[in-house]
Amino acid sequence: MTDSLRASAALKADKLAGRPIVDTITLDRQSRYRRRVLLTTDGGRELLLDLPEATYLADGDGLAVEGGAVLVKAAAEDLLEIHAHDALALATIAWHLGNRHTPAEITRGAIYIQPDHVLAELVEQLGAHVHRVRRPFEPEGGAYGGKGPLHSGHHHHGGGHHDHTHDHGHSHDHTHDGDRPQKRDVKLTVVQGTFRPDKREP
Repeated sequence: MTDSLRASAALKADKLAGRPIVDTITLDRQSRYRRRVLLTTDGGRELLLDLPEATYLADGDGLAVEGGAVLVKAAAEDLLEIHAHDALALATIAWHLGNRHTPAEITRGAIYIQPDHVLAELVEQLGAHVHRVRRPFEPEGGAYGGKGPLHSGHHHHGGGHHDHTHDHGHSHDHTHDGDRPQKRDVKLTVVQGTFRPDKREP
């Protein structure tokens, strides 16, 4: 095989069985949503990513190349790890972050976001504990689309993502064709009661 590779198709992790893994490529979250770009594999080979449309590549997915596939690995990134004293407090923090269209990865015990001192101060005012960590970043894709480029909301960041600002004064999270929906089992229950929305706003 030559030193350069060309990938014209993305493969989900469950489609890699039987394909020889000829190399790996480690990419951060932003770089795992591309259509056409020149990359370098972990083995030092030039890889031309040439997909029909921008496609999200999760950790463990692959890129079809001549002779097999290149395995995609998620790179560790600088993130803020947010903890709260109980599930309700963590849900409240998630609501405030979502209200700002902040890309966030939500786990059972923590929320992960990209470094942002404004948001760090906000969640600390809500009673959260914030720690700096390095780990792969897999933010939620949203209910109406999958995982596309990272867009932030009502404030400016120094990180690698950017805003799409419109004339009504705030930003929106956009979805794109080729995004992968986030799969979750969700149970909804209809109840009767008095609705008291959380009006706390630091």
